[in-house]
Amino acid sequence: MTAHLVLKYLHVIGGAVLLGTGAGIAFFMLTAHRRGEPALIAAVARIVVIADMVFTATAVLAQPITGVSLALVMGYTLTDGWILVSIALYIVTGLFWLPVIAIQLRMRDLAADAARRSAPLPAPYYRLFRLWFAFGFPAFGAVLVIFWLMIARPAFTIPGLGP
Repeated sequence: MTAHLVLKYLHVIGGAVLLGTGAGIAFFMLTAHRRGEPALIAAVARIVVIADMVFTATAVLAQPITGVSLALVMGYTLTDGWILVSIALYIVTGLFWLPVIAIQLRMRDLAADAARRSAPLPAPYYRLFRLWFAFGFPAFGAVLVIFWLMIARPAFTIPGLGP
């Protein structure tokens, strides 16, 4: 197997993990939230945080390594327009994902505390959920665009940056 195929395989798997884990986490958190049961939300959030740390974080670290290596092996420059836009969108995704980790941790803790006290979810939980939900759209949308850019590899340049 060539370096090109190994890198491509790892990069595609990493992208699938990012997209799949993100969609799965969103589905499970939204489903738990809609039930409104603090104990259920705390349990789901606990698993979601673990999934984010094990799967998403691993893929987040691997993607730039495999992506840059793959681009260079395939003869692209990192200043090709589609690569620059992909990198920018990857950074945007990270800027939304990092706060989401902290938000999920806080939502988990608030739900667990409410469950321990047999109390309803507190107002800060709902504010955090709305923020978590809102941050998911640009992050998930950016990942979808990155997938399209990886597949289509459109030829364009960015004035002042590309060749």
